[in-house]
Amino acid sequence: MLDKIALTLLIIGGLNWGLVGIFSFDLVAWLFGGTAAILSRIVYVVVALSAIWCITLLFKNDRVAARS
Repeated sequence: MLDKIALTLLIIGGLNWGLVGIFSFDLVAWLFGGTAAILSRIVYVVVALSAIWCITLLFKNDRVAARS
């Protein structure tokens, strides 16, 4: 369950970065009052922690998934 939550947050962060790269529009900053706003910073940190968590998915044992 935690893997899916982290992956979902990582996808949201990736989409936000896509908006920044293509349109120079930061949706998180727009929603929460700028890049320096505390809520924006919390979202950025949570997405970063999700990315760190998702690194572990690269090293999970594939044989466990294959048996399921």
